Amino acid sequence: MIGVDDGVPAPLGAHFDGRGVNFALFSEHATAVDLCLFEPGERHESRTVRLPCRTDDVWHGYLRGVFPGQIYGYRVHGPWDPARGHRFNAAKLLLDPYAREIAGRIRWHDALYACRRGTHRPDQLDRRDSAPYAPRGVVTAPEVPDLALQPIRRPLAETVIYECHVRALTMLHPAVPEAERGTYAALAHPAVVEHLLKLGVTALELLPIQAFADDRFLVEKGLANFWGYSPLNYFAPEPRYLGEAGVGGLKAAIRELNAAGIEVILDVVYNHTCEAEQDGPSLSFRSIDNASYYKLDPEDPHRDVNVTGCGNSFDVSHPRVMQLVLDSLRHWVSAYGVAGFRFDLATTIARDERGFSAKAAFFQAVAQDPVLSRVKLIAEPWDIGPGGYQLGAYPRGWSEWNDRFRDSVRGFWRGDRGTLAKLTQGLTGSKEIFQPSHRSPLASVNYVASHDGYTLADVVAYEEKHNHANGEDNRDGHGHNLSRNYGVEGETNDAGILGVRARQVRNMLATVFLAQGVPMLLMGDERGRTQGGNNNAYCQDNATNWLDWAHDPDPALAGFVANLARLRREQPALRRGRFFDGARLHPDAPRRDVHWLSPAGTEMNDGDWSDDGRRAFGMQIGNDGGGGDRILVLVNGAETPCDFRLAPVIDGPWTPVLDTTLPEGCPPDAHPGWEEGARILLAERAILVLTSPGDAA
Repeated sequence: MIGVDDGVPAPLGAHFDGRGVNFALFSEHATAVDLCLFEPGERHESRTVRLPCRTDDVWHGYLRGVFPGQIYGYRVHGPWDPARGHRFNAAKLLLDPYAREIAGRIRWHDALYACRRGTHRPDQLDRRDSAPYAPRGVVTAPEVPDLALQPIRRPLAETVIYECHVRALTMLHPAVPEAERGTYAALAHPAVVEHLLKLGVTALELLPIQAFADDRFLVEKGLANFWGYSPLNYFAPEPRYLGEAGVGGLKAAIRELNAAGIEVILDVVYNHTCEAEQDGPSLSFRSIDNASYYKLDPEDPHRDVNVTGCGNSFDVSHPRVMQLVLDSLRHWVSAYGVAGFRFDLATTIARDERGFSAKAAFFQAVAQDPVLSRVKLIAEPWDIGPGGYQLGAYPRGWSEWNDRFRDSVRGFWRGDRGTLAKLTQGLTGSKEIFQPSHRSPLASVNYVASHDGYTLADVVAYEEKHNHANGEDNRDGHGHNLSRNYGVEGETNDAGILGVRARQVRNMLATVFLAQGVPMLLMGDERGRTQGGNNNAYCQDNATNWLDWAHDPDPALAGFVANLARLRREQPALRRGRFFDGARLHPDAPRRDVHWLSPAGTEMNDGDWSDDGRRAFGMQIGNDGGGGDRILVLVNGAETPCDFRLAPVIDGPWTPVLDTTLPEGCPPDAHPGWEEGARILLAERAILVLTSPGDAA
């Protein structure tokens, strides 16, 4: 027997206390809220309960006799006044923004839209019931604390990030049981964990796993929103990856990864939702309270502000919307053991009526939060709105994806003129970008390929995007790829071209791991994964995205990456916590914390730096905290060998520890090394790393 009491306004969502469930939903502009209860498999609700109370714009009620597993949704009453931004329509069943689990999937139908589609009156109310087509929430049992799901909190200086996709990483792995492939549980399969550990990975950054939608236009083309950047709910794990283990499979995977020393970072999308533009579907936020959840054009509230390119912009400046974001982030840390977050189009989250601000309320709230202030926070520091590109402008406590590093590395190695200064800036931690905000080199997340764009193998194999499979006539995806095919577009059997491509891949990977900051590796780049030149494979749930574990075009490459990670672990000079400042190590010694060297055996001067055709240089560095060796990095980006003399100012002896001309990068152990002033024939398109014992910066 279900009884209804007033309940309480907090916490938001559906919470079971052993006797019943308290339901609480925020809506500032609603006039009434109906709770709809469903039996499993039923298209329509079996019971509707009007929430009896409203406290501070939270509608709430307590239902005795309701238990975990109950399926539910809301119908929210309020004004239909699009000109003022109000789009209430009680005919639409709405998903609770705080739902911890989701039952059912979106079945695209015109009834899911609050207004009539395909009419001459675009704001005409659509009174069809959307319940048969809409996803619903599921009441869950209270979370039980699990000490094994506490984040392991590895220092940023020790972090090596591996960006991957749950399904793509495991779908074709032969060691993973077929029933588990593509699920959360597969992430912790011993064969997957072993691969990550061999690479030296310390953090798995997962593309979105908060529940998301397959956009209607993709479904109608037979495609899917594979990447997941179309959020439906911020608390529930995406159901398509659950498998037989359910939510427990995700928790078990994170528990096992933590036990192996691997953190889990989630890519989160709080800048927009799957409800698209103002006349998009009403699945949750749109008809719960459009004017609160979304940024509206102040001159025309009928329209959404779109600084994301996805139709709408989530309004995190609203206190209740910010509360939802913070509550959901804490939920992923406390319930799942997530160690950090990468924020997609993060500039949108920090916008108010004046634009982006490093002092935005969201940043301040996170900084003082006892849970969130302790996790890793990484921003994609841009959106497409005015003043959206904010690389370097984020506050202390935040790291940022450094796309300038990516572009300088690609440009230098493909042979662009005038790129040396940009490359060396990136190698030293992008001081000019991050020091003004009083941060360290660890604010820079360095990468040469990510999910968005070419894989690294495609950077050296394609000069034009090949996105025809996306169904947009190759118009989608950006054209600024800074890539080179070395003579043939795409696949080839030419041994010479393949040799150059393989070396250039090693050169770019080495640049990432040798640079100050936090290195990030894209899933499969250690195995030569290709997307066939598709630089926007967001909708391809197939072999285009899946990592092919049976085919490895460069079997030595994973070992090369592992050796890079090992070198980084062993040498503190590659993981500095302070920027170089050119200071002498000792008052009576000529050596400084960094030396820039010319092949002639001298330190680079103004003429060397102004030579926009220069392709060879050396960088000698030490560690700011003592310990480890001095590091000498010799770089030759030219297509011919270079005679390089070791400058007397850096002393010696020098022992080679990494050589990108070698498949796994390891010089012979018996190599005699070089003394001060020695001459080295540096191969074309190569990096040679040497070490020398002695004092450090």
